[in-house]
Amino acid sequence: MLTHVTPKSEFNARQNLKWLFILRNMLIVAASLLLIISVYGLNIKLPEGQLWMVIVSIISVNVYTSMRLQTDDPVSELEIFSQLAIDVLAIAAFMYLTGGASNPIIWVFLLPLIVTAIMLPQSYAWYMVALTTTMYTILIAHNIPLPSIEPHMPDPTRLQPDDMAHYSMLLNAYAASDRHYYDLHMFGMWFGFVFSAGLVAFFVVELAKTLKTQERSLAIARENALRDERVIALGTLAASAAHDMGTPLGTIAIVAHELRQEYPLHRFPDLHEKIDIVQQQVDRCKKALSVMSASAGEIRAESGSVMRVTAYLDNVINLWRTQKSTAKLNLFIDPDNVDEAEIIAERTLTHALINILNNAAEASGDNRKGIEFHAAWDLRLMHIKIRDYGPGFPPEMVGTAGRQPLISKKHGLGVGLFLTYSAIHRLGGTIHLYNTQPHGACVDITLPLLHAEPNEEEATDNG
Repeated sequence: MLTHVTPKSEFNARQNLKWLFILRNMLIVAASLLLIISVYGLNIKLPEGQLWMVIVSIISVNVYTSMRLQTDDPVSELEIFSQLAIDVLAIAAFMYLTGGASNPIIWVFLLPLIVTAIMLPQSYAWYMVALTTTMYTILIAHNIPLPSIEPHMPDPTRLQPDDMAHYSMLLNAYAASDRHYYDLHMFGMWFGFVFSAGLVAFFVVELAKTLKTQERSLAIARENALRDERVIALGTLAASAAHDMGTPLGTIAIVAHELRQEYPLHRFPDLHEKIDIVQQQVDRCKKALSVMSASAGEIRAESGSVMRVTAYLDNVINLWRTQKSTAKLNLFIDPDNVDEAEIIAERTLTHALINILNNAAEASGDNRKGIEFHAAWDLRLMHIKIRDYGPGFPPEMVGTAGRQPLISKKHGLGVGLFLTYSAIHRLGGTIHLYNTQPHGACVDITLPLLHAEPNEEEATDNG
């Protein structure tokens, strides 16, 4: 199964790096235009040479990214985060040369944070929050100020000597007021950035996580729908086969009965023994057809009776013994199990367990260890493990078992295993296949049990 996940994850990481390359190109164009407009359009005195060096350094990083995308080496999440961290440092250098935290476009620090929250897991988003907040805080105290715009004040050359003292007091008041409001403004911008960064890291990550969960749920739903379609198709074929085989089996049963009547037992004992075998096999075929009909949905829900778990397991083992009487079975039942536990004994579930036991017996062959049947349960769940000592499951089967019928029964597993998966999943259970060491295979099954809730009268009496 992981072989299907890994290529998809690698594809997504490479796509994220490609998007980062595109976004960085947009950032380079925007920074270049902003610098040209500020210096040559608005005549703002800025350290133009140093700013162009920062832009060139970003371009060099993007050239490396372009070359990186041409290679076949896998792209990791840490590599994407490292490139985003370089972008943050470049933005910090650009802001340092243009007023630091007082620059009106200081909000650009949120862009790498948003990209990180969308592309990478939540832990990287919080690392980016720490990095951008640290850069913002440093830029408050350390920066090259933007050219200041003086407040509108009276021309001192036109003032009378008596007004000079008032002008001096007014100038000091302006300076103190400007400094006070500047400090409040800087603190407010800093607090707003930290608060916005936290909101982005939380809500965007949660939204991305929700979308990924929905994608996984849709994928599971599509897989279940595809499996149900195959089950319906197999059920239709099973119903058709049951209808077509009913008449020949009835004819064989009638002929066997007539042979029994025409040839007396005391004269033809060997013939009667063979007739008994034929009738037993006919009865077995009829039972198999009834199970096929159950797979097609022709057996009603009331056909499943409620049984104690111990009685049901005994019934399954006894039915299996009629088919594999010579196979060695080692039972491991938890002695601390709950005797009151009950299960719905559906024929499809019984057939599924017998099918797994048959496959295990065929895989073990003449191995002296035989097969193992482990069972443990409480009032809510039953756990069954069936292990054999055969060659094990083929690697391609472990990842795809239960999703679709296998084309070949070379390894003794075909449509029966697919229907087994469907029956167990329909009842709310789970089934897992895996190989054991040094050899052999194991099937783990978990099934829900009936859990009796106390009614209101019992609760009142106990109260």
